[in-house]
Formats: sequence, C-alpha cells, structure tokens
Amino acid sequence: MSANFSHQGPLRIAFVASDADPAQEALARLTARYGQADPWDADVVVALGGDGLMLETLHSHLDRGVPIYGMNRGSVGFLLNEHNEDRLQARIAAAQRVTLHPLRMRATRRDGSTRDALAINEVSLLRQTRQAAKLRILIDGVERLEELICDGLLIATPAGSTAYNLSAHGPIVPLGAGVLALTPISPFRPRRWRGALLPHTVSVGFEILEADKRPVSAVADYTEVRDVVKVEVREDRSLGLTLLFDPDHTLEERILKEQFLP
Repeated sequence: MSANFSHQGPLRIAFVASDADPAQEALARLTARYGQADPWDADVVVALGGDGLMLETLHSHLDRGVPIYGMNRGSVGFLLNEHNEDRLQARIAAAQRVTLHPLRMRATRRDGSTRDALAINEVSLLRQTRQAAKLRILIDGVERLEELICDGLLIATPAGSTAYNLSAHGPIVPLGAGVLALTPISPFRPRRWRGALLPHTVSVGFEILEADKRPVSAVADYTEVRDVVKVEVREDRSLGLTLLFDPDHTLEERILKEQFLP
C-alpha cells in the first residue's frame, strides 16, 4: 500500500540504466547533473529503462530494502514514472511509497534437485514441447483441480497482474486486494475453467503429470527451471520491495485505470 516517502537532507542517488540508447543518454545527463552514489550506499536507486530493467533492479536490491524510483526510458514502463530530469531531488522527496511482496518458488526437477527463486510479477509453468502440459493444482495441500490440460499456467502478484497475466486473459488485481491471480494459458480441459483468485496467504502446489512425456519448465520472472515435476509457490511476506511513484502517477491509479482502457 502507499505511504509518503520521507528523508532528511539531500538524497544520495545511485543511477542504473538499461543498455538502450535513450537510457544511456539519460544516465550520462543525470549523473553529470546530480552525481552518482554507490548503489550499495545510496538512499534511493533511480532506474532508467523499461519494466525489464526495473525488475532486474528490484531483484538486485532485494536484501537491502532501498527504495527504487524508476523513470521510463523503455517502451511500456508500467512500473516507472514519466521521464523528467528536472527537480529530481524534490520529486523523489514527494514520492509515494509502495511496498510489494514477492512470490517465492520452489521447483523440484525430475532428477530430484530443487531450485528456489523469487518473482515480483509472476511464476509461470510452461510446456517445453509440442505436447500440452498436464497439471494438478493443490491449494494448502488440498487438491482443487485433478487435471488441467493447457499450454501453461501462471500465478501473478497484483503488480504483475497487468503483465503476462493480463495477456493470458487473467484479471487485473488492485494492490490492496490481498489476492493472487491464478490464470491458465490456453487451457484445453476443463474447458470452462478460466482461473481463480486466491488469498495471498495460501500455499499453491502444482504437480506435473506425465512429466517424462510432457516436460514443463517453471519460470519466476526471468529465472527458468526446466524439467520440473513439482512446483510450490507462496508469497514471501518477510521481503518488502519499495517502489516510489510521483503522487499524480501512482501504481494504484494505473492499475485502476488499466481496467477501463478500451
């Protein structure tokens, strides 16, 4: 949820940027104008790029809790503010703080090994071959769907509900709703099942049926684990990611507005 960002005195700002030319050009101008702090000693990190760069920046600073203020130098820029290089210290000082909690994925491979990863947007299960995946879904250990035949399945956070989840015809979830979106990708059977909204406190389990014949990969944002047989996902409330938004450009407002776009 939102709160005001507060800080006493001048901010030590660390700038990071994608490799794209517009982001690199902005990086050069901004560091010349405002200086460049060490990212590990900064009061705030300013990310210049698109949503991909913002996700990378959030992942890079997961353990620090340092606020991230993004300026869009990419394409969509849903998680970023508009690009404006003037009065940056004042803009950041007046920004609204939003705390996000990531999903923690534990994926078990066919060889018995496990891999943990965090996702800020979503955890996706995707078929690896031409054959559809067959998945079993459990919520808090209780079977809720015996068999789902599909191209894949994803579970999205509210912040991620406007990304891959929306493209897969999943619902947009307001930040304060306290739910996660469970959305199938090109479901074949059962035909009428189009997903579910789950309390953010649940543990979600996926079992891959016929895993040898129908291999599946699990992806937490951009961390991929191939040939999985079981995946467990839950929200990790012990980790808080802080994003900063201009008061007239808040994440809540954009999520709300997105639901009324033609």
